[in-house]
Amino acid sequence: LARVPGGSSGGSAACVAAGQALAALGTDTGGSIRLPAAYTGIVGLKPTYGRVSRFGVIAYASSLDQVGPMTRDVADCALLLGVLAGHDPRDSTWVDRPVPDYAAAIAGAAAGARGLRVALHREYFRAGLQPEVEQAVRAAADVLRDGGAALHEESLAHTEYGVAGSSVPEAAAARS
Repeated sequence: LARVPGGSSGGSAACVAAGQALAALGTDTGGSIRLPAAYTGIVGLKPTYGRVSRFGVIAYASSLDQVGPMTRDVADCALLLGVLAGHDPRDSTWVDRPVPDYAAAIAGAAAGARGLRVALHREYFRAGLQPEVEQAVRAAADVLRDGGAALHEESLAHTEYGVAGSSVPEAAAARS
């Protein structure tokens, strides 16, 4: 009761997270699938523009709005995307491309992260970052490394200028 699922697709995310639905659809313009999925611990995907029909969706920002799946795991998300994707003669934004077998693609990816290069940016691990968040990010990096990914630290020299909306006191003080 002390938390919200966030976003306009928060109800869909909450139902999936609570086990009330195996899957749900959401619409995403600026994060309304992705954020509620992250807040509730489920998988949410905003597909590439034109991959899934937008017929019947009342657009908030036409070129950004997408319909996408929300599920409890990646395998179910891949299956549902495979069903949703493809031609819809009622949608003029549909892209004429074959629909890949997403489920087969993730099954192959489960073998590891070989070939991935992942950068951890030093500036993101600073004062104000909750310890639980840092632990989770570093644990995820360890999983990727164990799966064969090459990890390295990187610096984004101008990061301080990208946090103008930050409520972290150190960031505000650094800007003044």
